[in-house]
Amino acid sequence: MSSDDVLDLADLDVDPADYEPLADADVRMRVNEHGLHIADDLETQVSSQGQSPEEAIENLAEAVDSYLEATDDDPGDDWL
Repeated sequence: MSSDDVLDLADLDVDPADYEPLADADVRMRVNEHGLHIADDLETQVSSQGQSPEEAIENLAEAVDSYLEATDDDPGDDWL
């Protein structure tokens, strides 16, 4: 497989919507030249990888959650 091989999520046993941070995400799955699965959230431009599609999506959900926390403009009471 080349780095441009995009997989159809409908053909995989993983649904990004099962993960709260990815519930409304536009996710693309691809496989690089080393056989790693790369999951891309096209909205946030966050990507993650894993040995399997499931692992890549799980890692992406964690990465997107961290990204959203870091970019949240609401300081809450933490700054006091």
